[in-house]
Amino acid sequence: METTEAAAVIAAAACAFATALLLWATVALTGAVRQLRGAARQLHEEAIPAIGEARLLLAEADHDLDRMDSLLGAAEALSTTVDSASRLAYDAFSTPVIKAMAIANGTGKAAKRLRDGGGKRRVS
Repeated sequence: METTEAAAVIAAAACAFATALLLWATVALTGAVRQLRGAARQLHEEAIPAIGEARLLLAEADHDLDRMDSLLGAAEALSTTVDSASRLAYDAFSTPVIKAMAIANGTGKAAKRLRDGGGKRRVS
């Protein structure tokens, strides 16, 4: 056997080994791709309904926030109205009530003076 024949045998053996190695890598990659496809399919089956539910919940929360904003606006308007009404009532009733209390107090003192001594002033 000559060197060229030996080299050809070694090259053929190396090619056979490389072919076997590539075949093994192809089989391993094919299995990995199948697993990846299965995982992608499962993710698709589970994620799409979950995304749909999340969108519904988000729309519901947005609607609830709009309602809360409306309620807060109404409460703020009501608070402003009550504040204005209480100021108006205070302004309207405070002066007459103060005057009425002053008149009642003065009348009470005058009545006490009349009862006690007929108008004489006491010095304490």
